[in-house]
Amino acid sequence: MTAVVGGSGFAVGAATSQPSASRPPAAPQAPATKGYAALVREVLPSVVLIRTPDGPGSGVILDTDGNIVTNAHVAGDATKFEVRLAGDPAPRSAHLVGSYRAGDLAVIRTDDTAGLRPARFGDSAKAQAGEVVIALGNPLGLAGSVTEGIVSATGRAVTEPATPGSPAVTLPDAIQTSAPINPGNSGGALVNTAGEVIGIPTLAAASPHGDTQAQGIGFAIPSNAVRDVVGQIIR
Repeated sequence: MTAVVGGSGFAVGAATSQPSASRPPAAPQAPATKGYAALVREVLPSVVLIRTPDGPGSGVILDTDGNIVTNAHVAGDATKFEVRLAGDPAPRSAHLVGSYRAGDLAVIRTDDTAGLRPARFGDSAKAQAGEVVIALGNPLGLAGSVTEGIVSATGRAVTEPATPGSPAVTLPDAIQTSAPINPGNSGGALVNTAGEVIGIPTLAAASPHGDTQAQGIGFAIPSNAVRDVVGQIIR
């Protein structure tokens, strides 16, 4: 399989996808009784637009101290960023706290903490194939975009292609989803119907017949891995 990074660019390279033992597929879950619209209203304030010299990306608010998680390939080599909250036209400055490129995760921080709403992170170990999920982010710079799909598989081993200044990265336990993941979605939120972030969308598969993106095959870093890495970065 080939893969295309779903962040600020369309870098293409080789990727592998190895199935692993997982729970039996579950029937697709119905949306929460409050409905998708209410779910999006709840979660969207926790997802920010990140602008870097290389283009737009997404981030998820971790706490009221201003810490925001995103992908290392979104942060790139930059140390200064501009972030924008959903519904707030005024940009806020942010700086790099730290980056862990081997896991494609980074933390940035804004000093303007007014109105920050931290996301609720769920237990990604409970994610099952067939579970309905929503991806929130800023694909192609279109702020606050929402796509819907299911968990297609768990425990996928995928390799992100190398980009200028960034080596290839292997993610050993990614969540595969049918929710469309496009450039700019990287660093955003993959959310279950309880409104919990269970993954950070990171890349989408590319068609083996060219450099176009394959449909309905995206990957996210599981939230349990995210919590572990970002905790160490912040400490």
